[in-house]
Order: sequence, then C-alpha cells, then structure tokens
Amino acid sequence: MNGKTFELSPGYRISRVIRGGWQLAGGHGAVDKNQAVDDLIAAFDAGITTYDCADIYTGVEELIGATRLKLADQRGAEAAAQMKVHTKLVPDLDMLSRMNRDYIRGIVEQSLRRLKTERLDLVQFHWWDYAFSGYLDAMGWLSEMRDEGKVRNVGTTNFDTPHVAEILGAGIPLVSQQLQYSVLDQRATYKLATLAAENGVSFLCYGSVAGGFLSDRWLGQPEPDMPLENRSLVKYKLIIDDFGGWSLFQTLLRTLRTVADRHGCDIATIASAWVLNQPQVAAVIIGARNQAHALANAAIMDIVLSDDDRQQIEAVIAQSSGPLGDVYTLERDRTGRHGSIMHYNLNAGKI
Repeated sequence: MNGKTFELSPGYRISRVIRGGWQLAGGHGAVDKNQAVDDLIAAFDAGITTYDCADIYTGVEELIGATRLKLADQRGAEAAAQMKVHTKLVPDLDMLSRMNRDYIRGIVEQSLRRLKTERLDLVQFHWWDYAFSGYLDAMGWLSEMRDEGKVRNVGTTNFDTPHVAEILGAGIPLVSQQLQYSVLDQRATYKLATLAAENGVSFLCYGSVAGGFLSDRWLGQPEPDMPLENRSLVKYKLIIDDFGGWSLFQTLLRTLRTVADRHGCDIATIASAWVLNQPQVAAVIIGARNQAHALANAAIMDIVLSDDDRQQIEAVIAQSSGPLGDVYTLERDRTGRHGSIMHYNLNAGKI
C-alpha cells in the first residue's frame, strides 16, 4: 500500500479517496448529465479513480457508466480499466420476507447494464432488519455470481459485528464493509475492527465530514435549531448530540482548525485524513459538487498527520460520550431518534 492506493483484494487496487455518488441522485434536484460526467472524469484525473454508487441512487449508475464510455473514447480502454466502481445492493424493507435468487440476480444484472460493464468490481450488500434471515441466502447468491465472474468482490454495508461474523462463518469471503466513521463517530472501533482485522476485511468509510458539519463553515457558529434544511444534516446533528453536544463539537472544530493551519488546508480535509489514518480503513468516500471539490478531496491523500496532530484530536475525542453501540444499531431502531428519520424503501427513487 502507498498513500494514495490500497489493495482491497489480491490484484485489486483502489484509490484511498472514493468519489461518492449519492449527491448525484435524482432525488437531490436536477443534474446536468454532461457536466456530471465531466466532473467525474476530473476526479479521475485528480487521482480519485474509484467511484461509489448504488442501485437505489436514481440515475447514478447510468452516469458512471457514461463516464466509463467517455473515458474509454477519450483515453482508450487501458485508462477506462483503471476506473473502479463500487455499487450497493439495497433491498427494500418490504422485500426482505420475499427475497429470492432471481431478485438478487436481477439487481446485479441491472447494475451491469447501467454501468456498461461485464463484471461489477464490488457489490456491497445492505439489509434493513435482522428479524428476516434471508441476508445469508442473499450473500450466498452474490458469492455464486462472484464465482461466475459477474462480481469481482463482495462486501457488506452497515452490518454489525455479530452478523458480519455470521456471514464470514458461513464461508462467504468479504473484502470490505462500508460504514459511517468520523472523529464524531467511532462505533466501528468498539468490536468490528478486531473482527475485521482477523479476517482481512477493510473499511470503506462515509460520513467523514458529517454531512458538512466538520468544516470551517460551522466553526464558531451557534447551535442550529431543529429541523435542519435536509435529512443528512438532521442525521449528523443527532451524532453531534451523542458525541457530547455543541460545546464539545466546537472544541473539536477549533482543534481541527489548529491542525489544519499546520498543514495549510481546511477542517474537512483534516477530518477525512484522520479517518484515513485509522486501522482497517482502506478509503474514505467523499461527495463533490464540482471539479474544484474533486481537486480539494484528492488532497486528503497527501496529508500525513503527525503524532502531535493525532494526540490533539484524540484528546478531544476522549471527552466524548458517544455515540455508543455497534455499527448502525441506532439507525436500525425504527422508533428511535436516529432510525425514525431513515427511509427504508428506497427503490421508488426516494433518497
């Protein structure tokens, strides 16, 4: 491994910053498709050669497929082959009791068509409710498609430690788990990191800037009133509350600003670089609204935090009170503060 790439599985190397696709989903407003493709190519040129999407992100797999074709047309097949694409397979909550092999295969085939490829680099599987046991069958069917050559790697998204252990115990080779990880939220370190280290499972991390809260924009600002302007901000404000509240959050931002001053960058870059420096972390997934953001995001891979940097940040984290529990446990409680704001049936285009 070097500072900018990571070998996720034998012979399969990704960039350590992954271009997130969530913000390009149709549910977030009108998207200029030509501009979006150009922006995705700009990320590639900046060294962010890996992209994250999902079957439920309306229009995003098609955009990345168009990017692959344009890259091949402009730079040739060899350049296009350097582009890695990770998608997610997220069955609706209402489908969990009716899951079957054809349903899983159908979603994989759909992603293959949209992404203009014969093999998916990584399929990351999500499951809403463990009361339905079909997740093991579904992972087995994905593993079958890996053996057939339609899927190169299989991973999970937001599974907790006991269920990752169950999947590994069933003989299904996982290369990764996509999960939320930031200076505000280290639930992945409580139990899962140990299991992952023992089984060669790497973390692909979203939420490293907490929906934009971990940025210079919020430094010195008063605590905002609920409800906030979008569901992402509401989600991460709840994490801030669990972390220790607005006062401790401001202490964290001031500390991150001090570290950022030493590196000549912004708070968001330091927050993401901190995550990238943690054990088991292969990459951080960052959204970008334009080409300038892509260039700024690529700079995360150049940051080398000193021992003093890390100690200052971790001294604030040590004062935090949460969030507690295993990965995604709070979000799975559909009656709780975190779970009640989630959308569980996403295939109709609601993101």
